[in-house]
Amino acid sequence: MPVQLNPLARDAREQVFVLPPFAGAVSVVRRRVASILAGWKVSPSVVEDTLLVVSELLTNAIVHALPPAVLRLSWAHGTGPGVLRVEVTDAGPARRPGQSPGWDDPDEHGRGEDIVHALADRHGLHAHAGGYTRWADLVAA
Repeated sequence: MPVQLNPLARDAREQVFVLPPFAGAVSVVRRRVASILAGWKVSPSVVEDTLLVVSELLTNAIVHALPPAVLRLSWAHGTGPGVLRVEVTDAGPARRPGQSPGWDDPDEHGRGEDIVHALADRHGLHAHAGGYTRWADLVAA
């Protein structure tokens, strides 16, 4: 099943993608995001950090949440440094409260949030009627 990479947003500085939950989707989206960021002329150091943030947030949505996962990228820049926002929205948790996550090795899971916190200048979680939106802002100096 191919990844739907048709942007829903029309603004050249904002792109929105719906990600179907299947193996390989995150890597396909990473390549597309890299291309978009190059077109926006985002600095290479911010691109690398952004790709890692995108991977972590999308993987979290695929593994832990109900579909669909929706990625929104926006790039705002003016006279000061630019701000790249990454948002991933999902339909809420896939398991009930208190239910085990289903993996045995804690060394292999659970570091994604720490990675996002380390790379982002600002980050957060917004709960809403349709699920959750996790977001991260990366500032390009």
